[in-house]
Amino acid sequence: MDENTHPIGRIHQIGQSIWLDDIHRGLLASGRLRKLIERDGVTGMTSNPAILEQAITQHDDYHEELTKLRHAGWDAPRLYEFIALEDLRQAADLLLPQYRDSDGRDGFVSLEVSPVIANDTVTTIDEARRLWTEFDRPNAMIKVPATRAGLPAIRQLIAEGINVNATLIFSPMRYRDVHEAYLSGLEMRHGLEQPVDGVASVASFFVSRFDSRLDPLLDERGA
Repeated sequence: MDENTHPIGRIHQIGQSIWLDDIHRGLLASGRLRKLIERDGVTGMTSNPAILEQAITQHDDYHEELTKLRHAGWDAPRLYEFIALEDLRQAADLLLPQYRDSDGRDGFVSLEVSPVIANDTVTTIDEARRLWTEFDRPNAMIKVPATRAGLPAIRQLIAEGINVNATLIFSPMRYRDVHEAYLSGLEMRHGLEQPVDGVASVASFFVSRFDSRLDPLLDERGA
């Protein structure tokens, strides 16, 4: 289908990107993700612990590998991170052409820090640094909850050149706070005489969260 008539192609023409909010081993092994990228115009991926938990528990692709690692004494957090990084690195490699062709504006894959530490700035920074190093892809993006403790973490991580996807934003005021944290991080990085042109960030504003609250109110008023 021609890009001018393909729905996603028309979305791209107005400057929008399509990110897939899903990941599992079958998507990679079957070649479906490659097709979604090359044929259907998917230009990024995001994940979270819930998505990866569903992938592990609902698909048999992981059973043999997990069984071996459990017998080797690996605990649940270590197993989760190993599986997540293994899948997301493959996805990042598939999206690397989009990353390069867009000069680093697209083609990212997100991995989230543990939600357990969402209110701990120092631990969030340390965990994001570690995941960034373990992920080891230029088009990796670390998801950081935009809590009050997360805002200074976002600023510090941007200053260190770590790509950040600020998530769990539920108000225009918090979006503004994230924007200011990003700019402040770039200023800090510039002050250290480090390049700022390769540092990317996304502010994830989930429309679906508002839809689930607003739809019943709209139905009620419509009635």
